[in-house]
Amino acid sequence: MRLIAGAALLLLAFMARAQNAAPEKPKVTRILFLLDASGSMMAPWEGQPRWNIARRMLSKMVDSLNSYPNLEVALRVYGHQFPNADKNCEDSRLEVPFAPRNAAAIKRKLAELKAQGNTPITYSLEQSANDFPSDKASRNVLLLITDGLESCNRDPCAASLALQRKRVFLKPFVIGIGAEREFGKQLECLGQYYNAAEVATFRSVMNDVIAKTLSKTTVAVNLTDAAGQPVESNVNLTFVNNVTGQPEYNYVHYRDAQGRADVLAIDALQSYDLVINTVPPVRQANLAIVPGKANVLTYKTPQGTLVLQSPPLSPNPYGTMRAVVRTPDHATVTAGNFGSRQKLLAGNYEVEVLTLPRIVRRVVVKQGQESAVTYAAPGTLNITSDLKGYGSIYQLNDDESQTWIYSLPDGGSSKMNLPMQPGAYRLVFRTTTSNGSKFTDVRNFSIRSGQTTSVAIFGK
Repeated sequence: MRLIAGAALLLLAFMARAQNAAPEKPKVTRILFLLDASGSMMAPWEGQPRWNIARRMLSKMVDSLNSYPNLEVALRVYGHQFPNADKNCEDSRLEVPFAPRNAAAIKRKLAELKAQGNTPITYSLEQSANDFPSDKASRNVLLLITDGLESCNRDPCAASLALQRKRVFLKPFVIGIGAEREFGKQLECLGQYYNAAEVATFRSVMNDVIAKTLSKTTVAVNLTDAAGQPVESNVNLTFVNNVTGQPEYNYVHYRDAQGRADVLAIDALQSYDLVINTVPPVRQANLAIVPGKANVLTYKTPQGTLVLQSPPLSPNPYGTMRAVVRTPDHATVTAGNFGSRQKLLAGNYEVEVLTLPRIVRRVVVKQGQESAVTYAAPGTLNITSDLKGYGSIYQLNDDESQTWIYSLPDGGSSKMNLPMQPGAYRLVFRTTTSNGSKFTDVRNFSIRSGQTTSVAIFGK
């Protein structure tokens, strides 16, 4: 009794600690501003150099971010250390490292720099991998502001994709300033591209990017029946990052008494495929999730139950009997033991029962209903001889054709007890001592449920 009481006290103490545990530490969001300072940034843009407008607006932006909790920003610049004539493809530098509330440092640095050089976007992206601290729990965001394309004969899109797959940063934001629409087609593969052809658009795009980065995004997934009623639930949902291919979130769907789906918080700076783990699964590629909004997604997933029902036998000569479930086009869906139940999406299926011979049943699974599949109680084939040889068993069809169903062990003893489904069969056998095919022995026999059929083989 003392031992039980002690265990109960320990359990209560653990529960008390769990209830009073400190809340999970919020994730740190880190935004790296990657700024183009190539010579083309000195081109006029609505009466002023692009460079002047870009750094003035970036200064205002970091100022507005300075008071945000759990936020750090940094500045990397390229094309500012060497003149364009040098064609320097490694002209990129982290000018202000990540730190909380470092707007003043970024503004001072922007005031000092001048635009003059090359456009090594790929090199800068690769170098940015070293700018983010080693913190797997953080949200790493990269915002590229540029007015030009890669000038070093490299592939920035491949570099961006590789870094996303390594989880260095989330899908980047790319703002093309003073750009024509054709310009953007070459940068869309880098990440989420914005065309800021006018100064006013640039200002609103900057605000939109920050809002998407810092706003809370939720998703509710409604799982409905064929009529659109939200009656389905308790299904695993997997949000798969469609850049890395890795699962980002795993939830078991919940629906309250009013039929409302649970609201899930997700990071909208990634793009997802949703896998609804019904059997078979339902997959939706490229979810249309609006950052900073309460998104509601609806999918029809009507389900019924397949019951694999064993005949009343004790014991069952087959032992544990299994079945394979396939779609009408023969794609395997699942497999299970008889005596089990499996929820399936409503639809048509083929169930292959692994009896001898195998049986294929066609079944329709309907929403909210049970569909049972069973098989006949087997009989037993008893081969009484103990001759060694080679042979097979065939099922005899109504049209007098035959279908192979079983091969006896090559060169081994023919003596056996074999559970089989009721029906008409043929045994074809030649002993190892026979010196010609003409000495093959052919025997027809029948199997009846619950009965033993004996077949003797004679050597020739």
